[in-house]
Amino acid sequence: MDFIQSIILGIVQGLSEFLPISSSGHLVILPWIFNWQDQGLAFDVALHWGTLLAVLAYFRKEWIMMFKSVLFQKEIKEKNKKFNHQLFFFIILASIPAAFFGWIFKNYAESFFRSPLLIVCTLIGLAIFLWWFDERGKKEKFLKNLNWRSALLIGFSQALAIVPGVSRSGVTITAALALGFERKTAAKFSFLLAAPIIFGAGLVKIPSLINSDINFSILLVGILSSSLSGFLAIKYLLKYLETRSYNIFVYYRIILALAILGIILIR
Repeated sequence: MDFIQSIILGIVQGLSEFLPISSSGHLVILPWIFNWQDQGLAFDVALHWGTLLAVLAYFRKEWIMMFKSVLFQKEIKEKNKKFNHQLFFFIILASIPAAFFGWIFKNYAESFFRSPLLIVCTLIGLAIFLWWFDERGKKEKFLKNLNWRSALLIGFSQALAIVPGVSRSGVTITAALALGFERKTAAKFSFLLAAPIIFGAGLVKIPSLINSDINFSILLVGILSSSLSGFLAIKYLLKYLETRSYNIFVYYRIILALAILGIILIR
């Protein structure tokens, strides 16, 4: 791998982690299209740490308030303390199913799940569900309406994202829309929910990165480009959702799936 490939993969990871189009799917498909050597799951997870930096930086005020509500409860006003305290534990609760199923199916994630044909199916399948619930969802709930049942259901949906093409943000946003949350709230909770699972997955893969022959400078460039593009993706998607639907991402997923299928048939 050279610097250009690392930068491209980093930018793609940053954009597709938060846009509901599947970062893992793109990181599998891009080397496959250009006949690059597959960079491996460990490198993919390292790029995810770039997007972890992005979500921590963009929502820094929210994270600070949540940690203060847990560690320094007496110093926070009662109303804010209760909300931030609950939000913190809802995020932890919703992260448990993905961590559990990620550990159970970790071997499949590095082999069978990295199939282009499987990604075609998951891209189209999630696109249909995203379109349906974006059109039919009530969109009447906000972050203050989140409870432990909703958090857990969204958390179970996140477990499906171990399969490339599903999209972690896509499936959690879809689940939130199905539960009646409005578009921007669905995206915000999805982004906050990314932090624990990305952090945990990164810790697990540290030994693989240490034992690999990846150039540290090339890896660092990829992480930085992932972080920057991820920050911009969060910022502009939240602004976009103030007035628009998720339809553009539905169309993109279907077009990408058809393009991949076309390449498979040609090859």
